[in-house]
Amino acid sequence: MMKPSIVFKFLFLAFLLPAVPALAQDIRPISLEEAIELGLKNSNKLKLSTAKIDEAKAILKQAEENKLPDVSVSGSALYLPRPNINVDESLKGALGGSGGGQATKPIEVHSVFYGSLNVSEPIFSGFKIKSGIESARYLAEAAKLDSDHDRGAVIENIILAYTNLYKADAAIGVVKESLIESNQRVKDFTSLEKNGLLARNDLLKAEFEVSTLELTLLEAEKDRKLANVNMNILLGLPETSILQTSFPAKELAVDKSLEEWETLAADNRKDLAALKQREKASASSITAARGDYYPSIAVTGGLIAADIPGLLTITNATNLGLGVRYSVSSLWKTKAKISQAEARQQQIIVSQAMLNDGIRMQLNKDYQEAILAIRKIAVLEKAVEQANENYRIVKNKFNNSLATTTEVLDANVARLRAQLNIEFAKADAQVSNYKLAESAGILSTNFPASK
Repeated sequence: MMKPSIVFKFLFLAFLLPAVPALAQDIRPISLEEAIELGLKNSNKLKLSTAKIDEAKAILKQAEENKLPDVSVSGSALYLPRPNINVDESLKGALGGSGGGQATKPIEVHSVFYGSLNVSEPIFSGFKIKSGIESARYLAEAAKLDSDHDRGAVIENIILAYTNLYKADAAIGVVKESLIESNQRVKDFTSLEKNGLLARNDLLKAEFEVSTLELTLLEAEKDRKLANVNMNILLGLPETSILQTSFPAKELAVDKSLEEWETLAADNRKDLAALKQREKASASSITAARGDYYPSIAVTGGLIAADIPGLLTITNATNLGLGVRYSVSSLWKTKAKISQAEARQQQIIVSQAMLNDGIRMQLNKDYQEAILAIRKIAVLEKAVEQANENYRIVKNKFNNSLATTTEVLDANVARLRAQLNIEFAKADAQVSNYKLAESAGILSTNFPASK
């Protein structure tokens, strides 16, 4: 026979184990602002943008360092096994030779040591250094603007994901509420059917409605789980976190004209500003390419030291001068480089025109969508009132045997659809306003970076 203490342990484990998965899940209420803050912090896209900014800064620093002097040091130590050395007659005396035709002692040299220090300071390089710095500076600014544009896109994606999760919760809530009422209707119809006051077919219709709602609930719960997982991945949270949304009750109004929105876009769109910086960089690249037509001038200086044991020692041999370098082939090779730079500039100009057109079309679409979304709410609110009133009337008629079961169920379905539509419309209207702000380039100002 099993001891009481052992029985108690088994019972305790039996109650504890089912609760373990529930304990592993983290239920976390999260606001839209908090979601955006987490999403921006963990966005791989923004991390990539930061890496591109760092690269652009390094390129700029490299371009600026081209103004600094070039310094090089070189040296060698050589072993000479059996060299043939012929000394000029005028140096024989200095090297220890005797006059009068007498034979001189052979000079034996088996090693050579020498080193040099060279410094070159550019004075003029055909404007290539200056233009290179300007181009790198413009491209670094463009990288920052690209990052700002990516930030707005990330915020928009987070808002869309948050809205999908909110809509999934709203759908589950509406379906559950309707399911409770439908289950109660089945109970009432069952009693009526048992007492012979309701046809079996009408009870089956009510039961079929319950089954349909249960399937709808399963679909809604599946969609909710997927939306929750997507949101967790987007925010860098554990996949087991269960997020609870609370969409802000924001005042909805399109308080600017389309022309005002277009002006805002022209002033605030970061991708458009980035292209303008790239156009300036391309102009600097053209100047740099034309610099090949000019010579390069630099101040040069150096120090040389050498030691040939048994023969020669040189120290403090300094030099200072002016170096000029010019490639004659640049007269016929530079034109192609200039043409390439001008073609790249033209591509950027056309890209700006295309982007401007795209922005105007997107703004028009988002502007009309935002206005429509707000108007839809007013219409759908009336639709909800009408659907509720219709259901109440049909239900009263049914209770007084003036309406069929089908009419009651149809009125309930219409009411359910109207409730879902208004919930979705409210969330979609919020998104429409945010999308309009993103198209105008001002969405990020609604969610400033946390300090």
